[in-house]
Amino acid sequence: MTKSRKPRISEELLDALLGGQDPREAFREGDLFVDLRKAVAERALNAEMEAHLAEEAARGERNHRNGHSRKRVLTDLGSMEVAVPRDRRARFEPRLIEKYSRRLPGFDERVISMYARGMSTRDIRGFLEEMYGVEVSAELISKVTDAVHEEVREWRARPLEPVYAVVYLDGIRVKVREEGLVRNRVVHLGIGVTPQGRKEVMGMWVAETEGAKFWLSVLNDLKRRGLNDVLIAVVDGLSGFPAAIEAVYPEAVVQTCVVHLIRNSMAYASYKERADLSAALKTIYRASDAEAAEEALEAFSASALGRKYPAIANKWRHQWDQVIPFFAFSEPIRRVIYTTNAIESLNSTVRRAVKAHGHFPHDRAAMKLIYLALRKVEQKWKRPPRYWQQARSEFSIRFGDRFRLDSG
Repeated sequence: MTKSRKPRISEELLDALLGGQDPREAFREGDLFVDLRKAVAERALNAEMEAHLAEEAARGERNHRNGHSRKRVLTDLGSMEVAVPRDRRARFEPRLIEKYSRRLPGFDERVISMYARGMSTRDIRGFLEEMYGVEVSAELISKVTDAVHEEVREWRARPLEPVYAVVYLDGIRVKVREEGLVRNRVVHLGIGVTPQGRKEVMGMWVAETEGAKFWLSVLNDLKRRGLNDVLIAVVDGLSGFPAAIEAVYPEAVVQTCVVHLIRNSMAYASYKERADLSAALKTIYRASDAEAAEEALEAFSASALGRKYPAIANKWRHQWDQVIPFFAFSEPIRRVIYTTNAIESLNSTVRRAVKAHGHFPHDRAAMKLIYLALRKVEQKWKRPPRYWQQARSEFSIRFGDRFRLDSG
C-alpha cells in the first residue's frame, strides 16, 4: 500500500483563500490564482530585501527600506501589479523580477511552449489576450523566442558519445524567404542510438543541395564533436552519402531505411491497392536472408502488382546494395533498424510545427522552431526499447571492441 502524501495546501488555507465564495467563481474569473501569485511574489521580494539589508549591515553599511514602487508584470496566468520594495541607497536589485524585466518566471516558458507546438506569433498574441487578457507585441514574442538561439548554438556544438550503435539521418523540408522569394531548404536531423539503447538527436544541418561535399561536412562535424565510430548508418538514399561516410567512418555499415523505401513504394499505388502491396513487400523485407529476399523481389516483380508498377521493383533493385546488410542481422537488430516509431514520431511532431508556420524569414528562424520541437520530443525518450537487451548482445558479438558498453 502506498503511503498517503500530506496535501501541499491545507484545508484551512483553502478556506481562507476562497473566503466563502463559490469555487466555480474562482475558476471562472481566475482572480484567485492571480492574487495568490501576486502574494507569493511580493513575499519573495520582501524576503530578498531583508537578505539585502542584512548583507549591507554585515558590511557595516547603514541602509533601510524606503517604501515600494508599483510594477506591472506578465505571468503565465495574466498580468498583475506587484509592489517592489525599495531601499534608501537604491542598491536593491531583486532576482525574482530583475530591474528592467516585465515578466515573471513562467511567462517565457509558456510562450516558448506555444511556439514549439507550431503556433504563429499572431496565434500566441490572440491566445494570451483571449485567455488572460494580456496584450503583448509581436516584438516581445520574437524577443522571448529569439533567446533560444544561443541555446541552439551550444546544443549544436555539444560533445557527443564516442560510439553510436545506430545513426539515422533524415530531412525535414522547410520554406525560407530569400531575396523576396520563398525557397525550399532541407534541415537534416541526425538521431543516434547509444550502446545503452538511449536515443538522442545529435544535431541538425541546413542544406540547399545534397551531395558528397555536404555530407562530408556533416560527418566531419560529428567527428570533431567526439563521435569516433558509427556501427550502422540508416539513410534514405541520400545522394553522396556512401562516399562521404566511407571517407570519415570507413567501417560503418550503410543501410537504406526500409520504412522510407516502403513508403516511397506505396506512393505509386492507389489507396485500394495499398493493403495488397504492403503484404507483397513484406515478403521481401521479412525474408530470412538476402538470397530469399532477392527471390521474393523477383516474385513480386513478376506478379500482377509488380507488372503494373515496375518502378517499385526497380527502386528496390537500385538500392539493393544498401538493403541487403539488413538481412545479415537477427530479428532484434533488424527491429532496431526497421522499427523507427520514435523517429517517425519525431518527424511528425516537427513537420506539424513547420507546417503551421508556413515559411520562415531565414534559416535561423526555421532551426529555432525545429530545435524547440525536438526538445519536447526528446523529453519522452527515457527508456531503451524492450528488445534492446537482445540486440545489444548481438552488437557486442558482431562488432567486438567497437561496441563499447561503457560509452553510453
